[in-house]
Amino acid sequence: MAQQNSFDIVSQVDSNEIANALNQTLKEVRQRFDFKGSNANVVLEKNELVLSAEDETRLRNMNDILQQKLVRRGVPLKAFSYGKIEPAAGGTVRQRAQIQEGIPQDKAKEVVKFIKDSKAKVQAAIQGDVVRVTGRDRDTLQDIIAKLKEKDFGIHMQFTNYRSN
Repeated sequence: MAQQNSFDIVSQVDSNEIANALNQTLKEVRQRFDFKGSNANVVLEKNELVLSAEDETRLRNMNDILQQKLVRRGVPLKAFSYGKIEPAAGGTVRQRAQIQEGIPQDKAKEVVKFIKDSKAKVQAAIQGDVVRVTGRDRDTLQDIIAKLKEKDFGIHMQFTNYRSN
């Protein structure tokens, strides 16, 4: 049987790095003058971040601080999908940011279609929230990785589990 090489396309974020970025954000918010006397807060609830502040301006400023901290810690901003700013109790506003774990089914189909349209001699298969790409030639697999990095699918993708059998 011929040699098969493969790799997986995944979308994962490090929850420890998110927690560290949240702690740094809260520390900076508590020290900044424009947040003096404010009860602005960021909370991590299961698979989403909940940002709350007195008004939209403070909420946006806190979101900017959070995004800076996330980027510094190597957490991709594409891994978050932000909801609308909504009013909350006590005259405050709130915004939820969903954390993307795994590749959604519609995006996985889009990735597989892109790989098949490239006419490369590889097979792509959806396995839950992971896309596995297999082929005989390592160079072809590396070309596919390069093409996938060039195209923006709107999600953060990582290429893991590169195997040569």
